[in-house]
Amino acid sequence: MKEQVLKYKVELIGVAVGLVGGFSYWYFVGCASGTCPITSSPTISSLYGGMMGWFLFGSFSKSKQEKSNQEK
Repeated sequence: MKEQVLKYKVELIGVAVGLVGGFSYWYFVGCASGTCPITSSPTISSLYGGMMGWFLFGSFSKSKQEKSNQEK
């Protein structure tokens, strides 16, 4: 378990930042009419932010090929 956490450290930080960002967006901007599919609910907004954080921060991490080349 500890190895998996260390392996995906950057992505997990991105998820945490995204969750906070998604919730903050819902809280401060949100959707006044309630018809917006993402920003009308704090849960969906937070999960969407977490997913975007995973993708964004994951793009900065080294690929598996680069990591295996450095270990050799």
